[in-house]
Amino acid sequence: MSFLKESVNRQPLADAVFAIAAKAKEDKELNGPEHVVDATIGSLYGEDGKLVALDTVYDSLKNMDNRVLAKYASSFTGNPDFKEHMYDWGLDGNSSLAHDVVATPGGTGAVAMGIDEFLEAGETIILPNIAWGSYKLMAQMDNLNIETYEMFDGDAFNLKSFKEVFEKVMVRQNKLVIVINSPCHNPTGYSLTDEEWAKVVEIMNECAKSVSVVLINDVAYIDFAYGQKAAKKYFRAFDKISDNVVVEVAYSLSKSMTSYGLRCGAAILLAQQQKTIDEIVTVFAKDARATWSNINNGAMAMFVDVLDNKPEEYNAERQKYVDLLQKRSSTFIKEADEVGLSHYPYKEGFFVTLNMDNKTRDAYHEALMANHIYTVKVNQGIRVAVCSLPVSQCQGLAAKMKKILDTVQ
Repeated sequence: MSFLKESVNRQPLADAVFAIAAKAKEDKELNGPEHVVDATIGSLYGEDGKLVALDTVYDSLKNMDNRVLAKYASSFTGNPDFKEHMYDWGLDGNSSLAHDVVATPGGTGAVAMGIDEFLEAGETIILPNIAWGSYKLMAQMDNLNIETYEMFDGDAFNLKSFKEVFEKVMVRQNKLVIVINSPCHNPTGYSLTDEEWAKVVEIMNECAKSVSVVLINDVAYIDFAYGQKAAKKYFRAFDKISDNVVVEVAYSLSKSMTSYGLRCGAAILLAQQQKTIDEIVTVFAKDARATWSNINNGAMAMFVDVLDNKPEEYNAERQKYVDLLQKRSSTFIKEADEVGLSHYPYKEGFFVTLNMDNKTRDAYHEALMANHIYTVKVNQGIRVAVCSLPVSQCQGLAAKMKKILDTVQ
């Protein structure tokens, strides 16, 4: 006899990232950290091996009145000043669409809210075939079916597969909900070009002649994109969406502010008509009230304070780590290309993913751990979190990994 609803997935949650990270920690304790490469957790670490927590962010938080930290937010959808700052910061003036913002517990909350409210149980969500695993878990918990588009056609975004999956799903339901994680795709580090985004909008508009279309654009890592402000110019492409298309930009302060545990993010909603936005916000507000009630008031106040009072200091401090991330990734990628270690097209971001079939991946993953190298398995690949590796460990790593790969192929 079960006390749970019949439709729920009862499989125990086994988070591959934390499980492998635990093994890496045991290896470090046994053999010393200098002998272990831990490329598992997707958080930013400094060259000292410690989690990065930006001083500008936490100086602001620590200087706040206790009552600001203790109080509820002023609205279930977030504080008005936070929402205004989030829209301005997030899109950086690159949209003229009708809009509103709903505060969420991290970028995860924004994605989850969209998946919860845009589709009925039994309908289908469209995901990339190589993706952050929690998308699939969210869909399972909402009893949704999943169709996947192929991420890549050579070194480019696979627009052909993207369109074909749309057409397949349109036959059986009157709405399309799609997730695109770009820029800084987790786990490959790919970012769509402006031209690719324009084609994506064209495809959505064509489909929107027959069905409603919702794009969930997960931009969790956007503030660590190497182009910085230029990385947000693609939002201009969304101005051409039709009346029957909605975009939800899922923003994460976990990455932007290195505030992982504060759980603050936002759903930035975009459409041609304000009435469309207002209808969605009405439902999102009720979802928020019924699920988490309020977002961390201190986190929202900190975000506003940093942008109002020390934006230059914040940008300079963050840029230092953007540059460090770029140095790490370029070191690994250059060597990987030199030794023939195949990887998916990488442009920017926290992760590089090696390209291989799943059977090879499984054997290779075990072989890497036997050699004190800890990574994360993803569909058709091995994810290497360069965000957490000092430059010294990035140097020579690709050659070591290629030598190990040659033993299992």
